[in-house]
Amino acid sequence: MNNTFGTSVSLTLFGESHGSEIGAVIDGLAPGIAVDEERIKQALAKRRPSEASDTSRTEKDAFRIVSGVFNGYTTGTPLAILIPNEDIRSCDYTCGIARPSHADYSAYCKYHGYEDYRGGGHFSGRLTAPLTAAGAIFLSALEKLGISVNTVIESCDLSKAADGDSVGGTTKTVISGVPAGVGEPWFDSVEGLLSHAVFSIGGIKGIEFGAGFAGASMRGSEFNDAFRMKNGKVITVTNNNGGINGGITNGMEIVFRCAVKPTPSIGITQKTVDFIKGEDTEITVKGRHDGAIVRRIGVVIDSVSALVLCDMLARRYGTDVFTRGFEG
Repeated sequence: MNNTFGTSVSLTLFGESHGSEIGAVIDGLAPGIAVDEERIKQALAKRRPSEASDTSRTEKDAFRIVSGVFNGYTTGTPLAILIPNEDIRSCDYTCGIARPSHADYSAYCKYHGYEDYRGGGHFSGRLTAPLTAAGAIFLSALEKLGISVNTVIESCDLSKAADGDSVGGTTKTVISGVPAGVGEPWFDSVEGLLSHAVFSIGGIKGIEFGAGFAGASMRGSEFNDAFRMKNGKVITVTNNNGGINGGITNGMEIVFRCAVKPTPSIGITQKTVDFIKGEDTEITVKGRHDGAIVRRIGVVIDSVSALVLCDMLARRYGTDVFTRGFEG
């Protein structure tokens, strides 16, 4: 299992949904980056359930930074964040019963029954908490460079989630301020790395950049983004390419949309199997779950996007870019 993403700036996730603690380790950050713990608390609050349609599992997310920060600034050594799991209810989970659209069966096949199946174990959305905490640090570093990352919900019909069912939705992410010339084609293109990171979030089932799939029905004369000069700067009149040409940023906003699946845990009886006994059965999923995970996924998308951007910028300009700026 590989739980690390990034080349120059990297993130490692660890822990399980019902284990004692979950966490993240950031490596490659330059020394001297301000770490605002209030900003981390605010990010975790955005991810935390807050509506009746959200899970009733209430975690305080009382994180601890146990290395890599001294007197409020990164030291340049690995930065480790720990978050305790406190509101757990492991009795809701049974080994061998495959919850539809969950990783129960596939994880069993890969890890031969040694995996922690409680609450989805390492594959639980609970692991997005340390990801979000780390993301707050990445986002703060980017803001010092004039780069912002913002994700909003574009569609979600909660009226369809009655009677124990769930719904999906779509999100839109806009990244502003990234200079032209960032990206490593072919295989580490901007779209490639963002897609790779975004698909690490369990609920994401699709991504499109700029005009995306709608561009397939356009003519070239409609889709192409014409170049112009504005105040001495190269811009495009439209942004159907989502701020990326040839896998490299062109200086316009990076724009992408994500498809988020319905929460797989629902209170409706479903057909499944007991893969330990090797027989068909039915399941009504117990536990505490969201009616629509799209409601809380925005800050997680921001976090993985910020990780990708920090890594790409460090590869392009060196890790000191976060303390000395683009001209440093």
